[in-house]
Amino acid sequence: MSEIVCVSPVDGREVARRPAASASEIEAALASARRAQKEWRQVPLAERKAALLRFLDAMKSMKDEIVPEMALQMGRPVRYGGEFGPFEERIRYMVDIADEALAPVVPKPMDGFRRYIAREPAGIVFVVAPWNYPYITTINTVAPALLAGNAVILKHAQQTILVGDRFQMAADKAGLPAGLFQHLVLDHDAAARILSTGSVDHVNFTGSVAGGRAISKACGGTFTSMGLELGGKDPAYVRPDANFDATVANLVDGAFYNAGQCCCGIERVYVHESLYDRFVEAFVAQTGDYTLGNPLDEATTLGPMAATRFADVVRAQTAEAVAKGARAWIDPARFAASREGTPYLLPQVLTDVDHSMTVMRDESFGPVVGIMKVKDDAEAVAMMNDSPYGLTASIWTSDTDAAERLGRDIETGTVFMNRCDYVDPGLAWTGVKDTGRGASMSVIGFEMLTRPKSYHLRSI
Repeated sequence: MSEIVCVSPVDGREVARRPAASASEIEAALASARRAQKEWRQVPLAERKAALLRFLDAMKSMKDEIVPEMALQMGRPVRYGGEFGPFEERIRYMVDIADEALAPVVPKPMDGFRRYIAREPAGIVFVVAPWNYPYITTINTVAPALLAGNAVILKHAQQTILVGDRFQMAADKAGLPAGLFQHLVLDHDAAARILSTGSVDHVNFTGSVAGGRAISKACGGTFTSMGLELGGKDPAYVRPDANFDATVANLVDGAFYNAGQCCCGIERVYVHESLYDRFVEAFVAQTGDYTLGNPLDEATTLGPMAATRFADVVRAQTAEAVAKGARAWIDPARFAASREGTPYLLPQVLTDVDHSMTVMRDESFGPVVGIMKVKDDAEAVAMMNDSPYGLTASIWTSDTDAAERLGRDIETGTVFMNRCDYVDPGLAWTGVKDTGRGASMSVIGFEMLTRPKSYHLRSI
């Protein structure tokens, strides 16, 4: 039997070791989920909403244990308090809109007929969750899935396996019916078998493009619906009329928060030539203010990456860029905790970069950002679109009309103006190109987890 082992990036200690679920355990879990879902879909929506709010309260009651536990698993500094703010915001928003989002769609009346489209739950929703934002990425699907009347099977990432346990504890404490929500410890082969046999009705996956392709291949021929949020290389464009100080501060944070391990973190910045030199100087100065170290220390503002292999990808991209003529602005001597062969990696700012370099083309998912000079809006849009990815793009300007105009030409799932690295639960979280398919959050998120059922009732 395979085992799932979480090794801490903080100091290399083993945080958790769990046996992967056996074939018989998986079969029993799926059967109990199917039974529970048939009953849960009959529960009034008001009661489902109340159960989700009890789940929220149960999770919040564990905050003191969760925050340091998460730092040990994936390295985010405890000073940031975990993910409880957006976690609560997303649950409460989806609860608040559930009545409207799940209400029948009623077309124009016709004499002698009752016609409407009901929203039926998909059935069993399989959530394959990532480690970088292990609570909020998971709840993006779990909350609307349960509200819509589905059962949920959760496979959490190896690096944050204890997060799955916390979800199960909260579900149990909230009094969810047995079998309705289940966290299963699964290896990749077992997850693929669940999908290939058509045992679930919808799968949501957040992770790499390669992982998304594996999910899609496993589902082949089953007609299981999919929601995929995959890679990203999110750009920012700084126009001449940008609020300079706010723009620099927000983009530094957008590039380096969570050690750059953010799905919609800023990985490349295009700056109008009139601001370029001043912008680089200010950006580099603020990057130097980070404190890299043990995430369990309240003074730490930048923790280690989740694993050495992830840090090595960023190191390789940076080295290749420098070899091709890029300038690295941050002196390694400023960040003594950054060491080769460890997950501890300094934040780096690169200029004199171009799109022949992997750091400007491939996903980095770490604390490095390239900054390029552009002459106008047209060049900025062309550079932003020169990517196989499209999750978010941010425009920094005082001209809302210009942001909307440029946004129409940017190939992306979300257009930001004067903000970045944020998920608004009122808007669809989606991507284009290799970033994925489907959407979560908002009314549209409910549509992904339900199926339409038409009623055409004639009176004679």
